[in-house]
Amino acid sequence: MDDLIEDGKFVELTYQVTDKKTGHVLTGVEFPLGYVHGHNEILAPSVHHELEGRCAGEIIEVPIDGNQIFGARDESLVFTDRLENVPEEYRQIGTSILMENDQGQTRSFLVTRMDAETLTVDGNNPLCGREVVFRLEILTVRDATDEEIQAGGAIPAQAAIDSSRMRPV
Repeated sequence: MDDLIEDGKFVELTYQVTDKKTGHVLTGVEFPLGYVHGHNEILAPSVHHELEGRCAGEIIEVPIDGNQIFGARDESLVFTDRLENVPEEYRQIGTSILMENDQGQTRSFLVTRMDAETLTVDGNNPLCGREVVFRLEILTVRDATDEEIQAGGAIPAQAAIDSSRMRPV
């Protein structure tokens, strides 16, 4: 019998997130993403819930309302400024800019619009106000090793190097 996804299982999957209204792909992963189920949530809780009891080889679709996860869109987090006030390295749509307010709190903003005179940044999560569909392909389900449980996911290959054979240069 195939292993089913439950707490303590190592799971590898790929996913794609599409806008339910337009069908456009918003994001995704091409290379397998590995995690230990029940030990770290790498995706939305509702996605993890839908993965429970599934097995390798399954493809599932999970609809999600972005407002429930990220809250309603906040237009006060959208700023437009004259292009000459923006450093050259930020003048590209899709660029992420980390900003800090007067209280020292940071937030990531995304350059969303630019024309010959102005640039607009948006501090809302790109999934706010959207209904999206997570399409997940489950590639692997097996018992997690103790090391994977401790790390919460896949162990990078370089972590397996025998450090006793290494010397300072």
